[in-house]
Amino acid sequence: MCIALFLWQTHPLYPFLLLNNRDEYHNRPTKAMSWWEDSDIIGGRDEIGGGTWLACSRDGRVAFLTNVLELRSLPEAKTRGDLPVSFLKSGKHPKEFAESLKREGDYYNGFNLIVADIHSKSMIYITNIPKGQPITIKEVSSGLHVLSNAKLDSPWHKAQRLEVSFKEELAKYGDGEIPLKEVLKKLMKDKTKADETHLPHICNLDWEFNLSSIFVEVETPLGLYGTRSSAAVVVKSSEEVSFFEAYLEEGIWKEHAIDFHIEKMKLAKGHTK
Repeated sequence: MCIALFLWQTHPLYPFLLLNNRDEYHNRPTKAMSWWEDSDIIGGRDEIGGGTWLACSRDGRVAFLTNVLELRSLPEAKTRGDLPVSFLKSGKHPKEFAESLKREGDYYNGFNLIVADIHSKSMIYITNIPKGQPITIKEVSSGLHVLSNAKLDSPWHKAQRLEVSFKEELAKYGDGEIPLKEVLKKLMKDKTKADETHLPHICNLDWEFNLSSIFVEVETPLGLYGTRSSAAVVVKSSEEVSFFEAYLEEGIWKEHAIDFHIEKMKLAKGHTK
């Protein structure tokens, strides 16, 4: 399970701003945010499935993913982490890419996927829930959004709590620069859990309770599960992109930052953005 809060085309300094927590088993092999070998992709990497939960390309395309909380999952399902990678490698417009997934929704367990292109100011939300129905494709409006483990902007406890906390930070800085590193550490370490009345009641209530905080940490028979990466991504109006990540490595929290400028790249059809 993960959570992502993002500003889209609504701040004078930042066309795009994202705060993201990735939750996973602590013993699952994972690479921190970095440039991928022989690729224009920067992001974290799941070393078992080979995919990612958050990445962007040098030409200003962004993709991030959350899993959907479900009662049952399919063990033979395709890995959801391939979806962001497929978009970034495709060269397709976000809407075109979304349309290409229409017949593939049932091959995956429940997912929420955001794909965006900074140059064209296009962002699309894609989800394969509810199961058995066509994939939902929706243009994301400008503004503040939160994506947790239900549909985009669902009023879950941790989503609402994160939104309120971020709005308080926005009020402090107005249209000025936001100290993302400080805001990330302040908001994304929140371990406040929901009352039972505010749980979604989809599966085991103890599990839902442990997942109901922004920052997750729970012992399971398979090992420690919880937040192992907190990342901030910001695209400035100057087209400078900044990544900051706090991540777990062998039980120790580490930090790093990566900056780059968006470049014009040739698309698959041969024209230049």
